[in-house]
Order: sequence, then structure tokens, then C-alpha cells
Amino acid sequence: MIEAKRLFDIPHYQLKTHPNPKMFVTKTNGEWVGVSTADFLDEAMSISRGLIAMNVQAGDLVGIISGTRYEWNVMDIAIQQVGAIVVPFYPNISENDYTYIFNDSGIKLCVVADQDLHEKITRIRPSIPTLEHIFTMEDDIPGARHWSEIKKDSETISVSDVQARMDKVQYEDMATIIYTSGTTGNPKGVMLSHKNILSNVEACIEPIPADKNSKVLSFLPVCHIYERMLHYLYMYIGCSIHFAESMETIGDNIREVKPDVFSAVPRLIEKVFDKIMAKGDELTGIKRKLFFWAVDLAEQYDIVGRSFFYNVKLAIARKLIFKKWQAALGGNVRAIASGSAALQPRLARIFLAADIPILEGYGLTETSPVCSVNSFQKGIRIGCVGAVIEGVEVKIAEDGEILVKGPNVMLGYYKLPEQTAEVMIDGWFHTGDIGEFREGKFLKITDRKKEIFKTSGGKYIVPQAMENKFKESRFIEQLMVIGEGEKFPSAIIVPNFAFAKEWAKRKKVDIGDGSNEAIIASEKVKARMQKEVDFYNKGFGNWEQLKCVELLPKEFSIEGEELTPTLKLKRKRIMELHAATVDKIYPKK
Repeated sequence: MIEAKRLFDIPHYQLKTHPNPKMFVTKTNGEWVGVSTADFLDEAMSISRGLIAMNVQAGDLVGIISGTRYEWNVMDIAIQQVGAIVVPFYPNISENDYTYIFNDSGIKLCVVADQDLHEKITRIRPSIPTLEHIFTMEDDIPGARHWSEIKKDSETISVSDVQARMDKVQYEDMATIIYTSGTTGNPKGVMLSHKNILSNVEACIEPIPADKNSKVLSFLPVCHIYERMLHYLYMYIGCSIHFAESMETIGDNIREVKPDVFSAVPRLIEKVFDKIMAKGDELTGIKRKLFFWAVDLAEQYDIVGRSFFYNVKLAIARKLIFKKWQAALGGNVRAIASGSAALQPRLARIFLAADIPILEGYGLTETSPVCSVNSFQKGIRIGCVGAVIEGVEVKIAEDGEILVKGPNVMLGYYKLPEQTAEVMIDGWFHTGDIGEFREGKFLKITDRKKEIFKTSGGKYIVPQAMENKFKESRFIEQLMVIGEGEKFPSAIIVPNFAFAKEWAKRKKVDIGDGSNEAIIASEKVKARMQKEVDFYNKGFGNWEQLKCVELLPKEFSIEGEELTPTLKLKRKRIMELHAATVDKIYPKK
């Protein structure tokens, strides 16, 4: 049983048991600069005192809009210490979503990261009557109040005043409201208690291969419960948390920090693998042959059932090829924690073979988030999301839906009792995901219940499983299976344009000016893409096979409203935005 009973107890526990001189580490002017546990708590206490001086009451809602950084964690702990509720935001959602969430939750005070966010919230401020204060984490922003101003009147409030607030916060009290991005409709506010999240922290201590001497790199949005729970876990264990400078510098930051653990979403892992393969394509002669021999060998990897001769060849591949992959990730990585979306089994296979274990897990915001995870203790199975964590129950309903019960399950949706009742039935949370157990122990996700569709012939299509398989192709960057109510399934595809260019150069294929539009217009590119589709179609039943595909010239993106902030496909919105392309496949009668 962990000692912390409220989330803000965690850094105090670290100070008491294993104070860390580099609790949080940020790259400043080219140097990695650490903040100690004691200094972090001093700053959080000053902010807490300032919040009380500004009349922030227990139960008030306070917003944080920022990427992952030191200041986010200070604000998080400081807000909780005064009994207020943290409402985190993604920094890249629309103004409409900001307006809706601010008004739905009734936020009183908000801290934003930078000038762009300050300008965005300032623009919509007239339509948010509850918002009294906006502060920024970055200084020298014209017309903005720096977050240090929160501490302006902190001296008028004593530490004992804050302690009195802390003492009133209970284990089962709400700690945060996290608005889920959703693929349709307005975001829903998920109410999570200290108990919800702390139960997840406790259950994930064993699966995560880290200790008080470990360094971790953080770059996923900490507003998402997955990365946020991991921050609490890292703090409890005593790890040094390093913040990546940006998504563009992750590769350099990994090599500099040499982390033991970092978390990633499958989309990022796909991009890392693409870069590795691009390096392999640049090789010539025996080096090139060895590289692709090793990759082919890795594609045959499995946790169980490997022969002696396979293991000998794998040892050679690790020494000659895969040790360079490990070096590119700093050389110390014990595991990559993957979540938020389904990981291609092929990538899990290859990275495990390369001795870079990807520990894929499963969960939702509503479950704080982890329900199951692959681990060294309970076993790893490729294509599965691991064994159910301690203290949580999972069962499969008659229709295949995954149901969850445990201390990690949310309090409910904020101000939405009817929608809460729809998903919380007899104590079981209905996830909306379809799955099954393998070997009676390892959970496998097969699709989203709402995303499975029927063709006009009454045949079921499971799009996510198909999409993951087709994305194994190096020619395919993104793909969405369509065809609900139609005679046959099809897909709209975003090619991997970098690889397509390299292929065209190698094969002396004319792609005009090399623009994305020219690439998808090339008949030879289309024919090559069709060859890829035909190859992967073989793995599916006749009714599932893609009969027609159309190529798009631009990646799906959050900014383009095609992806949620957690990089899931907004299927309905994609169909709307690309209606002309869909009409080419299924002409309107």
C-alpha cells in the first residue's frame, strides 16, 4: 500500500524518503538544469499561498493550458494543496472547445503556457463570464500577467493556512476533471478522485522498470491522464523527470538524456521506425544486406517458441545491427511504455527483437487510465495489451465489450448523470472497446464497439484491426477503412511521401515536381500502392478486402480536425472533410 493518500502527498513523500537534487530537469540555454524536490515543494507552497490570497476556494476549478513542462507540475500540486480542482487542457484544441470547456466547468483562474495561448484565451474571454484571471508561464508577453504574480500576496497567507486546506482534502475527493477529446460531439468532463489515480500509481509501480536512480524523458502531453499518472508514479519512485524541448528535438534529447524509460504513443513509434528504415535504405553493399536481414529476422520474433538457431541468429543481429538502434535511443532504455492507441504487432515484434521492449498497455481516461499492461513480471504477449493490473477486474460482455471494475474507475461525467448511467451499470464501466482474453490472461483489443460497421451485405468490418495491418506497409503513412452500408469496404490512404520519393528515385519513376499532389497523381505510384493493398488484402476474408482505395495529398492532423489530441481518427469528420474523395469510391446515385 503506498503511503500517499492525496496526489499532492507524493512529492512530500519523495522529500521524506529519497529527496532528489534533480527531481525535474529542463534544458535551459543548452544545459540540462535540475530542480530539487525541496525547491519544487517550496515553489508549489508559494503558489498555494498565493492562490488562497487571490480567494481561490476549495472546490473552485482552475485551468492549466500548456505542454509538458516544470511549471505544469508546480501548478498541479499547488492547486490541489488548496483543495481546488485541476482542469487540464490540450494546448492545440479549437477555440470552440476552449469556450465550451471553460463554460461547462466554470473555471475561475487559468494559467497558460505562452503568447499564442494567451491571445487565444483573451479573444474568447468575453464569452467566459466565470474567468477572473489569466496568467502565463513565459515572461515578457505584452499585456499578460506572469504566473509569478500569483505569489504577489502570498506572504499574507501562512504555510499553516495551506496545511489546514490540505488536511481537509480526503482520499476519495475529486482531484481533477479531464475533458475527453472524443471523436464526436462535445467533450465530456471525466471526474477523477485522488483515490482513482493513486490506485493506478500503486498498481503500476511493479510493471514500470524504473527506480529512484532512473532518468525518464517526458514529452507526451501531461494534460492526458496517461502521462500525468506516469509523472505521479515517477515522483513516487524518485526518478529524475527530464522534459523534452519539443516534439522535433525528441531524437536529440533522447541521446543527450539517455533515459531508462520513456512513454510514447504508437504514432511516434511508427515515425521512429520509419527514420530507422530510411537510414537502412541509405546503406549499400553488405551493410545494407545485413540491416534488412536483421529486420526480416526481427519480424519473425515471438516471446515464446523461439528455436535455438533463431536465438543464435538474433544474438548476431543484436550485436551487429540492433545495438546501433539502442544507441540511437541513448543506450539505456529498459522499456518504452506505449498507450493511447493500438500498436502495430509488427512494431512490437521488431522492437522486442532489438532488445528495446515496448510495454503496451490499455486504458481510458475514465479508468485513470491503466487497466492492463504487458510487463516483465506478468509476461508480454505481442498483439495483446497485457495482463490486468492488481486491484482491477476486467470481464468480456456477451457482445464482446470490455467491462472494468475497480478503484481506478471514475466518479462520473461532470454534470452528465444520464451519460454516466449509460456507461456505469451495476458497478461495471462499459468501455466501448471490443476485446478478448488470450491464454486466459492477456487482454487483446480487437476494435471500438462504435467503429465496427456492416456492409450492405450484412458483413461486419473491424476497421482498426485492418488499419493497423495495412499500415505495416512502408508506402502507407495513414489509412482509414470506410464502407458502412456500402457493397464493399474501401480506404482513403495518405502515402508515406518521404518513402515514396526515395522509391521513385531508386526505381527511376517520374513524379513530376515531387510534390505530394504529383506523387499521388503518378500512375506508377498508384499501381505500386495497389500492389501493397493486394498483398495485405490476402490476410483478410473476401468480404473484408479493400476493393478500392483513393490517395490523399496531406496527412491527417489535429489542426486539420481529422485527429483527436491523442491522435485517434475522427472518422465522421474525416468523412465530411474528404467527401469528394469518398464520392469517387462510392459515387452518389
